[in-house]
Amino acid sequence: MNVPARQPSQHASLHTEPFVAADVGGTHARVALLRASSGGGREIEILAYRKFACADYQGLPELVRTFVEHDAALPVRRCVIACAGQAVGDSIVNDNLAWPVSLSALRDALAFDDVALLNDFEALGYALDDVRDTDSLLLCGPETHDEGPALVVGPGTGLGAAVRLSPMRVLTTEAGQIDLAPVTAREREMLAHLAAADGHVPYERILSGPGLLTLYATLRALRGQSPELVQPEAITAAACDGSDADAVETVDIFCALFGGFVGNLAMAYMAKGGVYLAGGVLPEIRELLQRSRFVDRFLSKGGMREFLLRVPVRLIEHGRHGVLGAAHWYLDGRLHGAARRKVLGDGTAA
Repeated sequence: MNVPARQPSQHASLHTEPFVAADVGGTHARVALLRASSGGGREIEILAYRKFACADYQGLPELVRTFVEHDAALPVRRCVIACAGQAVGDSIVNDNLAWPVSLSALRDALAFDDVALLNDFEALGYALDDVRDTDSLLLCGPETHDEGPALVVGPGTGLGAAVRLSPMRVLTTEAGQIDLAPVTAREREMLAHLAAADGHVPYERILSGPGLLTLYATLRALRGQSPELVQPEAITAAACDGSDADAVETVDIFCALFGGFVGNLAMAYMAKGGVYLAGGVLPEIRELLQRSRFVDRFLSKGGMREFLLRVPVRLIEHGRHGVLGAAHWYLDGRLHGAARRKVLGDGTAA
């Protein structure tokens, strides 16, 4: 999903004109006012930053307007949005967003000259140079990575994945829609239960915040019981403190399935540049993830185990990386005149 804005006028300077970057997920939106550093290179100055709960706003225009009016001390005419889902015409297609998103409505409501759009995990891919210099948790593999594709993947409101091929080229994917592949007898039993109503059971149906509820409810149903916990946060909390055996099993299966899924993607893209785990769910189960079957299932790929042993897998904090990655992509595209689709002044794509 690449919909960059039109080129600025010849009088506009990328090194003086600030712009808004927003990383919009199904639950939270992170918004920043940024500009290219006057020192040159790829450095970016963060002038203001704020995290919002999407449910507190009627739509994306209202959310961004709140930031511009209360946090931006400078006039803003440009905006780049990193958002879960894919662009179809003027709209973003994603069942997990809090509200419909229209690019032209955002542009008109904020009187922006132009609006650019890319996928949220694609944005994280463009931020990996920054991520690699920050603290992260190494789950398996060597401390250093080889040159080659790098994978960024993780569960949040949905299941996102992107592949960084080079500092200026990231491939967005819909890997979360791949059919769930069970390994154990329990996982096959769960799949049969889930597939009874719909033959297509994608990984995202299990490996996401809402997926935790689906997984927990499925385990309870297989025991002839109704679910007692009704929020993903309640499941992860109960699993972490060991107060609910079904929650513990839910998170254990979640981590195992996620390890197998990530291992498949690492093989598919030969991710010698490393694997970076992001999203809103994993930080909540950080210690359980370390003790889980994630690594075993990641490595359990037959003859490809030797390759995967050489791939570093790190858990990172999502934080500001989404807005920084979106900003890098936006500035790099404008500075280098990348041939990409554009959102024009009237909101149409060219």
